[in-house]
Parts: sequence; C-alpha cells; structure tokens
Amino acid sequence: MIEKFKLLYYKYEELIAYAFWGVATTVINVAVFWFLHQFTSWNYIINATIAWILSVLFSYLTNKAFVFHSPSKSLMGDLLEMVSFFSGRLATLFLEFLMLWIGITLMHQNQILVKIVENIIVIAINYFWSKWLVFRNSENHKSSSQ
Repeated sequence: MIEKFKLLYYKYEELIAYAFWGVATTVINVAVFWFLHQFTSWNYIINATIAWILSVLFSYLTNKAFVFHSPSKSLMGDLLEMVSFFSGRLATLFLEFLMLWIGITLMHQNQILVKIVENIIVIAINYFWSKWLVFRNSENHKSSSQ
C-alpha cells in the first residue's frame, strides 16, 4: 500500500508541488486582497494589483525552486525566465480583472468569493504557461516529457 502511494506521488510529484505552492500563492493573494479591502478604501482593482505583485513574486520563486527545479544558469537567463513568468502572469492578471469586474460590478457578488473562484481558474492557466513556456528547459520538465 505504501509503495503504491509512493509510485503515485513520484508520478504526480510536479502537480502535487504545483498544487501545494499554488494554494500558498492563493492564500497570499487573497489575504493581501482581503487585508487591503478591510483596512483601506482603495478600489478593488488597486487591491488586486498589489496582491498580484506580491503573490506572483512568491509564485516565481517557489515554482523555480520547488516545482520545476529550474537551476540558475546566469543572471541574464534568470532575468529572461522571470520576464517570461511575469508576462504570463500579466496576461492572466487582465483575465482576473475581467472576472472581478463581471463578478463584483456586474453581478454584485461577494468580493472575496469572486476572488477565490477567479484564482482557481488563473492557477490552472498559469500552470500550463509555466510548464510549457517558462520552465521548459528545467531538468524536471525534460524527464517528465520524455
């Protein structure tokens, strides 16, 4: 039984790590958004932007180190990797803004609930962006795609 779990873990190790760090990233994103919503009178787009910046930085560092195991090759290589990562996240940020606007402004739903739902959608999109475009040269990706 334990061996079966080990085999499943190793088979899905990347997805498990991504899910774990994705949840941590979501907690940071939602917590910062909630904190700003509770303690400032700023517009939800400003709150979402600040939450996004902090959570994407956290996500980049954890994805690089613990999910895709992307070694640092050079300062320029790391910078290009980070730009690619943030570019993908920027694209999904606009999708996030659209979902927030629809859910909060048009449908008058609870801000926190809308934020959680859109985060789930964005996490899935970001996984594929990271796996196929950002960290495609990492050792973990090479071994999992052969």
